[in-house]
Amino acid sequence: MASQEIEALSSALARLPGLGPRSARRAVLWLVKNREGALPALLETLAAVSETLVECETCGNVDTVDPCGICADHRRDARALCVVEDVADVWALDRARLFQGRYHVLGGKLSALDGVGPEDLNIASLLTRVADGAVDEVVLAMNATLEGQTTAHYLAERLEEHKVRITQLAHGLPVGGELDYLDEGTLAQALRARRPVE
Repeated sequence: MASQEIEALSSALARLPGLGPRSARRAVLWLVKNREGALPALLETLAAVSETLVECETCGNVDTVDPCGICADHRRDARALCVVEDVADVWALDRARLFQGRYHVLGGKLSALDGVGPEDLNIASLLTRVADGAVDEVVLAMNATLEGQTTAHYLAERLEEHKVRITQLAHGLPVGGELDYLDEGTLAQALRARRPVE
């Protein structure tokens, strides 16, 4: 049996997304074996991030500077704005390097069951950014869930009064997907979004 402190560390790591109890124990064992080199560097990095972590007042991204690196990058297209639910979505989209515009993080999605309404999300600042007239296109990059699509529909209605092009991410068949393995919702969306063969 490990000491109470080591068990506490293992439990803390197990609460992180993607790590279960077994993975957390493996990580703790690795840290114990490599404590001379890895542990001090990890602690120093965690302390530095903890002290400098801020939310970007422009877009809602998380970084160590405000405005964040994306908002401060003058090479990015300020006329294209991609709206996402969470910071993880910004990081996933930006890692792909396919969108060269800027982002706006809502901080969640509309959900009547969870009591999340428009006033609970970062919608007012989105409307302010668009009303300034510096944005030509708003890409609604909501997750393909009922709540995500409800949020996208609500935002599209709110943005209609502004002279801005509103687009949405395509949904449907994944590349390499086989029809018999796909759920009915994905198949239905793929059929609704069908287009002519070029």
